[in-house]
Amino acid sequence: MKPQDCLVLLKVITMRRESWLGKNIASSLGLSQTEVSVSLERSKFAGLMDDSKRRVNAGAFLGLLVHGIKFVFPVKLGGLVRGVPTAWSAAPLCDLVSSNEAVVWPHEEGHIRGQAIEPLYASVPGASLQDRDLHELLALVDALRVGRLREIELASKILKKRFEAYALD
Repeated sequence: MKPQDCLVLLKVITMRRESWLGKNIASSLGLSQTEVSVSLERSKFAGLMDDSKRRVNAGAFLGLLVHGIKFVFPVKLGGLVRGVPTAWSAAPLCDLVSSNEAVVWPHEEGHIRGQAIEPLYASVPGASLQDRDLHELLALVDALRVGRLREIELASKILKKRFEAYALD
């Protein structure tokens, strides 16, 4: 698995049952079509996509995120920068967690100053600015990567609900 694999799977989840093409996913995520195709193949091999590479195995992917993401793609909070809010500084957690410390992905179009966190993939901040649903899922994943117990538990519950809704679509 590579970080962009998580990004591609999260994008597919945001699209629900909509018909999608790899080139559209590539364009929206700042990836090449080849990167998306190879990513989908890796995810299929790992059991995170069905054999048609059209549907995410939501239960398996959720398990990877909740129990392994912080070990597979660890991150530490950095210095103060301007950027795009993530983790508990972004929706939906910002309504549930009060914190004096913002967490952001460094980005020139960001509107918040906070502690820097390296995104899963370089194109994450830009892609998030274009897709609110994707931004929320990525922020929840970052809460799993860098959060304390309370943030991790909240993010896990919200992701579980969203993934269950996806599985029922």
